[in-house]
Amino acid sequence: MQTDNPPHISKKRHPRIKRPPVLFNRTQRIVERIDRQVGRCFLTYWNANNGSVCQNDVIAIYGLLRRLGPQPQITLFVKSDGGSGQASLMMVNLLRQFTRRLIVLVPLECQSAATMLALGADAIEMGPLAHLSAVDTSLAHALSPLDRDNERVSVSQDELMRVIRLWQQEVKADAVNPYQAVFPYIHPLVIGAVHRISSLSVKLCMEILSYHMKDRKKAAAISQCLNSSYPSHSYPITLREAQRIGLAARPLDSALNDLLLELNELYSEMGQRAVTDFDALNNHDSQICNIIEGRGLQAFYQSDRDWHYHKEERRWVTLNDHSAWRKVEKIRGRTVSSVFHIS
Repeated sequence: MQTDNPPHISKKRHPRIKRPPVLFNRTQRIVERIDRQVGRCFLTYWNANNGSVCQNDVIAIYGLLRRLGPQPQITLFVKSDGGSGQASLMMVNLLRQFTRRLIVLVPLECQSAATMLALGADAIEMGPLAHLSAVDTSLAHALSPLDRDNERVSVSQDELMRVIRLWQQEVKADAVNPYQAVFPYIHPLVIGAVHRISSLSVKLCMEILSYHMKDRKKAAAISQCLNSSYPSHSYPITLREAQRIGLAARPLDSALNDLLLELNELYSEMGQRAVTDFDALNNHDSQICNIIEGRGLQAFYQSDRDWHYHKEERRWVTLNDHSAWRKVEKIRGRTVSSVFHIS
């Protein structure tokens, strides 16, 4: 029987795939210390740079809350650059079904949709490095312009209106409709979608604030401010500014802040990209993007896929995608790992 490989199949072996570390035992020790310090149920919600607030996070948090049951107070550590505002609303709605009082701890960045999540708290405790941000929504539409890597770029209402205002300042009074000058670069359907999603952002803020703020005028003023009063989407809203615009923000205890920064360091180690290069056009990328943790349970979304670069299309495409939610938990004193199926 012939055993040789066919000549067209390479005998070259790929290097061993790199994986990010899972530091459950070390993070649990800090989670347990913080849980004892706050005297109430402590949870974490952490996003890596490539992670974001998304709908699947709501389902993952539900799995953790079902295990814990109703609580008089939930204290939530949030670190995120943002994501879906609708997911933030669903997350606040879910948390409020398990507690009457919600406290959000912010030692670092809590931006965009994560700021929306913080709006649902009775109090926001902010450390020296903490900041919220504006929440004006941007949109990456199927017809959005392409960047140099052939990816769709996000377009925001604020950026669009600034372009229109600049155009109006520069042209003559009898010039054509300003949108006609924009259409060659931004499709009309994208502009319509951006207008719609901008009003959605204000509505989301109002709805989230209503869970604890009964003064609708104050809620409307905060919502409008966060959506239109800042020159940049990433403008840092520090503790002083958060208090000035009417949020229930206060300083974070320094010892608690130190523990959260220590926990963030471990999460950052877990969230590092583990890239295995096969050749110039092919690699494997594995990264833990989102982490949710409470006493005895850690759930995380791990991106785990091959990438191939299409020269003709000037873009990367994914292959062999095994990305999934995974969980690590303590069951009868044993640490058990499994895939957490979310559809």
